[in-house]
Amino acid sequence: MSQYQPPDYYLLDELIGEEYRLIRDSVRQWVNRALLPIIEDYAQRAEFPSQLLPGMAELGLFGPTIPQEHGGGGLDYLAYGLMMQELERGDSGIRSTASVQGSLVMYPIYTYGSEEQKAIYLPRLASGALMGCFGLTEPNHGSDPAGMLTHFDDAGDHVILNGSKMWISNAPFADIAIVWAKNPDGQVQGLIVERGMEGFSTPETHNKWSLRASATGELVFDQVRIPKTNILPGITGMRGPLSCLNQARYGIAWGALGAAMDCYDTAVRYAKERQQFGRPIGSFQLQQKKLAEMLTEITKGQLLVWRLALLKNQDRATPAQISMAKRNSVATALQVAREARQVLGAMGITGDYPIMRHMMNLESVVTYEGTHDIHLLITGMDITGFNAFG
Repeated sequence: MSQYQPPDYYLLDELIGEEYRLIRDSVRQWVNRALLPIIEDYAQRAEFPSQLLPGMAELGLFGPTIPQEHGGGGLDYLAYGLMMQELERGDSGIRSTASVQGSLVMYPIYTYGSEEQKAIYLPRLASGALMGCFGLTEPNHGSDPAGMLTHFDDAGDHVILNGSKMWISNAPFADIAIVWAKNPDGQVQGLIVERGMEGFSTPETHNKWSLRASATGELVFDQVRIPKTNILPGITGMRGPLSCLNQARYGIAWGALGAAMDCYDTAVRYAKERQQFGRPIGSFQLQQKKLAEMLTEITKGQLLVWRLALLKNQDRATPAQISMAKRNSVATALQVAREARQVLGAMGITGDYPIMRHMMNLESVVTYEGTHDIHLLITGMDITGFNAFG
């Protein structure tokens, strides 16, 4: 049974209200019941616990902000953020699975897809009958996705897709991939690529020290014939994939704080119980300093993402504001994880506690959907008006 006591030093629960607390607590209870008892074992074995997918779908974790008429939950962004917070409190890799499905697969189909595409894919993605992935990053094009080499050529009623994508969450088991590629005019467009299309393969990425319970792979396209009806008609250019990344970054801003909260809670309980020199280590000044600083940074992050949720609900949250929150939350979570590991001493590196797993996962979270430095430059450009990229 989980002993988790979530930090709420500034009584944020009073700001979010009962309805949102019920949504959050339903995910919290599922994480305690279904995820926490197995996650350390799966992370140690570097396997994805696919048996969790039906439960995640039943909870509405796939596309919670997609309208109900398309199979989604019809919830707002505060609810979505709280759901991602609780999921990543369990494990970043499991939260990634949900984020990819909702923000990077269902969102672009809902926002840029045809009515036929929405009808075909969205309800099955929401129910978990179909799982998806998102192909933007390439082996030589990460922070500069506009330089992508993946492209397609016109061939009558279909197109021919060639190229590859790398570091793709969910790729090994995904039924469909939202792939961003250059059209014959050199403009970026999105395509829905389905497993089973000839020339499409998804080799798994092994030997990861991070996100070990998440399935990661490549997307390889070798003369793949794709019907033109699978092209997303509603967007051309980089604004399409970048808008999807904004959705994912928003979820990460909440999720990373969940990992931080779990590390902090673990450290507090350990500091109260662990005896050294005849007294609990929590009675020593240096340990109290660590815990007080952890709680301070978590509290600042909670207030930041709460305000961001309200702006997002009003369609007023800017990409730069989302970048700031993503960067802050992950930096906070990494620092909290490292300090918590020190509080636990040698026990902090074992699978008996979640801290080292969170710490390793966060080393991926700080890089994906825009690196720590890239988000700094996004904010800097918003402040000054000068583009410092390149």
